[in-house]
Amino acid sequence: MLKALDLYWHEDCLKCGCCDCRLGEVGSTLYTKANLILCRRDYLRLFGSTGYCSACSKVIPAFEMVMRARTNVYHLECFACQQCNHRSYMYNIFYLCDNHCLS
Repeated sequence: MLKALDLYWHEDCLKCGCCDCRLGEVGSTLYTKANLILCRRDYLRLFGSTGYCSACSKVIPAFEMVMRARTNVYHLECFACQQCNHRSYMYNIFYLCDNHCLS
């Protein structure tokens, strides 16, 4: 049994209203909007907003993982030092200088 929205559900019954995936198998969160129960991916696809990468200026889909530096948002592969191209992932120190990442 799973508890969601103050109700108890059979594991087979708690499914995404769009893709029909079993929500207990894809994580511990679910989203609701417009009387729909949704998985994270479908919620972001339907109701999330897309943005643009601060490095390459290409679209970042709402469901994609990103790196953030202050107000800048980056594709994971674009979040790198502008001088040496070192990838600055989590727990690495980086600096934001004139909207450019530096490590």
